[in-house]
Amino acid sequence: MDRPEFDDIKDFAEFSKYYWYRDELIKICKTHGLKAPSGKIELNKVIEAYFSGEKILPDKKPAGRKQKIVVTELTLDTGLIACGFTFGNRFRDFFRKQTGEENFKFNVDMVETVKVVKATGDEDFTLGDLLDIYYGKKTYATYDKSALQWNKFVKDFCADEATQIYSERLKAAAVLWKIVRESDMKKEYSHELLDKYKHVLGESKD
Repeated sequence: MDRPEFDDIKDFAEFSKYYWYRDELIKICKTHGLKAPSGKIELNKVIEAYFSGEKILPDKKPAGRKQKIVVTELTLDTGLIACGFTFGNRFRDFFRKQTGEENFKFNVDMVETVKVVKATGDEDFTLGDLLDIYYGKKTYATYDKSALQWNKFVKDFCADEATQIYSERLKAAAVLWKIVRESDMKKEYSHELLDKYKHVLGESKD
């Protein structure tokens, strides 16, 4: 069943026919200026009220300096912002215990996600959500891996002695990379690739 966009749905009965992830419900509420509680049941109540013509607005924050909450115990329900998350040893140890991986390392999508969560002030995002990012169960913000692929492509291109015939090797690599990037081929260099497209790489040193 194709799910329509939220703004195209006429009433709550139609809305309830489709499955919505918690993150999607939170985004819907925030987009429409509604209160965005952390639980799915509460989120659905806010959206049901919205379809009935009632807007449940976010709680107003008290004026004055915001009191800093110090989180001492880390759990999967702990907010990433509330606990002052960093990529230091405290949090690495926490995820090491959660995953059972002795040499745990934060991956690039986790790093990018933390950057966006902090930039947007998303207080609903938890350490459990970040663990889901690690396992690939959900996406929030993804790292652009194309730069890494390009760097390795150039390195492998230049390591092939057959490419020494080109006076502008970087330019030749760029031409070949464009062909690969815009195709469904693996985004990596091979000598076979050079042989196949050598006719479009321009002039050699000779």
